[in-house]
Amino acid sequence: MYVGFVGLGVMGQPMALNLARAGTPLIVWNRTPARCAPLRAAGAEVAATTAEVFQRAGTVFLMLADEAAVDAVLGRGTAGFAARAAGRTVVHMGTTSAEYSQGLRADILAAGGRYVEAPVSGSRVPAEQGLLVGMLAGDEDAVAAVRPLLAPVCHELFDCGRVPGALLMKFSVNLFLITLVTGLAEAFHFAGRHGLDQRLLRDVLDAGPMASVVSRMKAPKLLERDFAVQAAAADVLKNNRLIAEAARGAEVASPLLDVCHALYAETVAQGHGGEDMVAVLRALESRTSGGPGTSPAGSGAHGLVYGP
Repeated sequence: MYVGFVGLGVMGQPMALNLARAGTPLIVWNRTPARCAPLRAAGAEVAATTAEVFQRAGTVFLMLADEAAVDAVLGRGTAGFAARAAGRTVVHMGTTSAEYSQGLRADILAAGGRYVEAPVSGSRVPAEQGLLVGMLAGDEDAVAAVRPLLAPVCHELFDCGRVPGALLMKFSVNLFLITLVTGLAEAFHFAGRHGLDQRLLRDVLDAGPMASVVSRMKAPKLLERDFAVQAAAADVLKNNRLIAEAARGAEVASPLLDVCHALYAETVAQGHGGEDMVAVLRALESRTSGGPGTSPAGSGAHGLVYGP
């Protein structure tokens, strides 16, 4: 029985390639067929339709952009949904709301299938290297069956209990990541506007206790104004929105996240959503310059109001 993989985007393609190169009998599909070519070269089968993936695979990984894409691939809400879900394990690896995942699990179980949440932490480079961190949630038997399949993709896997525990754990991790990278971008912006040598800033950070894999990956991008995508600003904005909604639903204060949400919204509105998340620097620069639709530097809250 094949393993299916649907969704060969920035993250999905290198993940699927690692599965194929590890010898996993893989069948793949992507909305843009050209993305399948490297998988075919690596020995994977390429399905003509999503229905073919479910016909031939016992476990299907979904690495899709949003809830609508997941529903479309599964045929959710149509007569074909039960046939795709029955007798199969659906592994949801994308980022959606926790409530959506809970509802999807219920529908798949009702159709006679099994469901596992398996979001990952990491960007394109760790995905290429098979060094993602995976979080798993679902029924114990389903999680146990999926865990070994993810060995070529994730260097560590963590059991997060019942659905939606894995997604909520990823939200917690991403909250830290978003605020961390935004703070790093602001530090470089601050240093640059004071005429400091930003290369020296990078070296000081690298030598001190704040250095991390993230800072060592993102600081050079900020230094060189390299906005080539590792994690797209538009995807960060989507994650930020989902985390903020989860925070509001639980009546949890998230002031740092809310400021980041506004900055990434400005970044995307300026046309930089396809660039790396360090492009949040552009929003900071616009605010400092008093660009259109922004408040003057030093105005504090920038006219933003947050609430449940």
